[in-house]
Amino acid sequence: MSRFLKSSFQGIEPYTPGEQPKNSKLIKLNTNESPYPPSPMVIEAIHTEELENLKLYSDPEAKVLVEAAAEYYNVDEDQIMAGNGSDELLAFSFMAYGEKIYFPNVSYGFYKVYGRIFGEKVTMIPLDKGLKIKVKDYYNLDGTVIIANPNAPTGIALTKDEIEQIISCNKNNLVIIDEAYVDFGAESVVCLLGQYDNLLVIQTLSKSRSLAGARIGVAIGNKEVIRDLKNIKYSFNPYNLNRLSMVAGAAAFKDKDYFEKCCDKIKDTRDRLVKDLEFAGFEVLPSKANFIFAKPPGISGEEYFQQLRKNNILVRHFNEPLIKDYVRITIGTDEEMNAIREQLSVL
Repeated sequence: MSRFLKSSFQGIEPYTPGEQPKNSKLIKLNTNESPYPPSPMVIEAIHTEELENLKLYSDPEAKVLVEAAAEYYNVDEDQIMAGNGSDELLAFSFMAYGEKIYFPNVSYGFYKVYGRIFGEKVTMIPLDKGLKIKVKDYYNLDGTVIIANPNAPTGIALTKDEIEQIISCNKNNLVIIDEAYVDFGAESVVCLLGQYDNLLVIQTLSKSRSLAGARIGVAIGNKEVIRDLKNIKYSFNPYNLNRLSMVAGAAAFKDKDYFEKCCDKIKDTRDRLVKDLEFAGFEVLPSKANFIFAKPPGISGEEYFQQLRKNNILVRHFNEPLIKDYVRITIGTDEEMNAIREQLSVL
């Protein structure tokens, strides 16, 4: 690092994204992307006259996207803000509400990084022995709560009722629910927004709507909270979404049939793979996400990761004490999952 770096940033451990390999022979199951292309409506939308307007700045309000999202979630337009992926919205949330913040000690890696960057007082609450969130540990806290539901990288989800208990026990604190993977079998709490002004839900179009490369996220909350986040955005980057992403996201929200079809296929493929891995002796956590977290029998997580890599299959391994025995496997196509099955015989 240079001698000019702020002292508060020295020694920071940045978030490490999943590898983006150049080897086209690799079966890529490490970054929880969708194995299916975007909706045909998305493809059509970005090939229209919008291409000619790239010479102009994008709409800072992302109106075409916000309108489609508001209709989908059945909320008012001023209850939604679009972001450059859910990561940007999470960063804005840490800036706005992170003076004191609580989240699980095993969860999305960006939470720790944002806590360090924005100087918050962070408390990481341990999971239980089964790597599950202990709901009662989040009752009656004195700061902002953030929970990924389903959690990452475990894939384990809380029920809507469990999350509502956390919200109702923290009336004076904002509760942020990161629903990046909610569409693969968990319960969204967007429906609770009318009852609780201390709830903020953040979703992404990267996973279930096959738009990881478009970088689109949405924050859904009460009008005052959304106004807070917009104030942060306008103080940082008013034109945070490009024109093509806006129209692509709007089209993706409108094509509900394609969205549900892809989610159902991923869930079916996941459930079949879980059964096969369990039959082979793997310990597989109960996933409601588009990935599974699995502990192989008789071999370490690192060794299994390397074994798959040698056979042109790329999964994710986290070298953290609590989870180092596991690998995270993104759910791909049935053909890609067959490649995982073929490796079971060599364990």
